[in-house]
Amino acid sequence: MSIPLIQVQDICKTYINDGVETPVLHNMDFSIVKGEFVSIMGPSGSGKSTLMQILGMLDRLSSGKYLFEGKDVSKFSDDELAKIRNKKIGFIFQSFNLLPRTTVYENVELPLLYDDVFIEKHDADKINGALKAVGMFHRVSYLSNQLSGGEKQRVAIARALVNEPEIIFADEPTGNLDSKSGLQVMKILQELNNKGHTIILVTHETYTAQHAKRILQVRDGMIIADMDVEKRLFADGEGEFLK
Repeated sequence: MSIPLIQVQDICKTYINDGVETPVLHNMDFSIVKGEFVSIMGPSGSGKSTLMQILGMLDRLSSGKYLFEGKDVSKFSDDELAKIRNKKIGFIFQSFNLLPRTTVYENVELPLLYDDVFIEKHDADKINGALKAVGMFHRVSYLSNQLSGGEKQRVAIARALVNEPEIIFADEPTGNLDSKSGLQVMKILQELNNKGHTIILVTHETYTAQHAKRILQVRDGMIIADMDVEKRLFADGEGEFLK
């Protein structure tokens, strides 16, 4: 049996501010295998974004165990975590997080600037290939502030893809988009998953969550349901499904 890509055991997270403890996550247990498309769904304040930050190694848990590719994340130094994030993890955020007066090419190139091999060889094909994968190569020389919201998110997806990560985290990726652009973004995520990428999507919307294959439902810092999606929404249009 293969080792899960992600495995969490009895994890908890508590924030402490001025001596006041605020528990956010409570005794979570689950695993995610390579190639899954999982939605973490819950209302605002449920703990889903905190969970994503821990899984994405942007924050550390308070107790319990988090294994990534079978290795205990708590044993890694901050520098080691930074290398893992850059090499094995891609992030897509609701606010895009693009550099505004920088070209599309340069925004997608950014994660590669921490890679000594890339700096030496400067493999432009990697960047152009990521842009072609999301249908944005025709905007390669545009400044990011010249793009629509949907285009910005597609560039953000290309940036997440450029290092060929093991896993892509998408935190409310359609939150700032109109419905048409949102569907285009979800279709891209589905296509990436069909090609073998592991996707973890954080959302408060049931409709968006149903583009995944599995939903972890979070409420009050606990997982209240872990279910397969019986009728997976296909992002080509309303009312269509992938069986």
